Amino acid sequence: MSILDLLLASGQRVRAMPIRRSPMPSFISSQVADARRFYLDPLFASGGDLMVVCGGWERCSADYQIRRERFPYLTLELVAGGSGSLEMDGRSQAISRGTVFAYGPGVRHVITTDPQDRLSKYFVNFSGRSALTAMRAAGLAPGACHAVMAVDEVQAVFEQLLVTGRRGTKAAGRIAALQVEILLLMIAEARVPAATRTQQAFQTFTRCRAYLEEHYLTVGTAEEAADACHVAPAYLSRLFMRFAGQTPYRFLMRLKMNHAATLLEEGRLIVREVADVFRMDPFHFSRAFKRVHGLSPMGFLKTRQELDDVAAPALKSRR
Repeated sequence: MSILDLLLASGQRVRAMPIRRSPMPSFISSQVADARRFYLDPLFASGGDLMVVCGGWERCSADYQIRRERFPYLTLELVAGGSGSLEMDGRSQAISRGTVFAYGPGVRHVITTDPQDRLSKYFVNFSGRSALTAMRAAGLAPGACHAVMAVDEVQAVFEQLLVTGRRGTKAAGRIAALQVEILLLMIAEARVPAATRTQQAFQTFTRCRAYLEEHYLTVGTAEEAADACHVAPAYLSRLFMRFAGQTPYRFLMRLKMNHAATLLEEGRLIVREVADVFRMDPFHFSRAFKRVHGLSPMGFLKTRQELDDVAAPALKSRR
């Protein structure tokens, strides 16, 4: 018999114990209309250098204004929607969808929403010995503010971070730390350069890259792409080396061979027929495929078949 049973049997009144709720950390704003957040248990936190403390998504209320003289953690924020203003260390600028900014200990900051176009934004707070080094390597030292081009991709990583944090498993701390590292790398690659001349070059690059991504099945050479994009072939090459770290032809061939791998994997076309799709003779196609994937088309198919053979018994046993 439990203690509760004894008390009930004796006729004594049993008073319910009040439930103590953990208070929200003082650095979390209450001026929000909606929010999804997570707080990692210190027991589950990463044992590595970068440790995620908390993070989330917030839709600001019309009177949202955060004014902080200091902050205990390194922080990365992404504006997902709306508009407002950001002041860091006395420098003020407008913020809107695609703006990413970072702050931390010693960085005074004020974040204000436009009441007619309220901000919605993601944030993650973290600390650790290597965290500051990683931020600086990504061009996001505390006090930095940039725009990113691939907003949807960066936002997707923040969403996945939310899923990880709210799941709260034993491995959540380590997984979240790795996701923040991925965020920093993605932002470093996707952020828009600051200088006006560099911005113009970057915009031309993204226009040319988008053209190749849309027309790679019909474009045969980098010169054709340059002509279609109204830029000189040499300039196109410089743009890709500067912003993508590879030639436009290599980028084009990677797009083609990734699609070729998909066609081969689906099994509807043989190697010669896939080569015909790209208007290439089988020998040239095989060399190009191996240069990208490290395997010939036949080697790729053999590897896929071996993987399928290994997986088949396991799938059969589940039925």
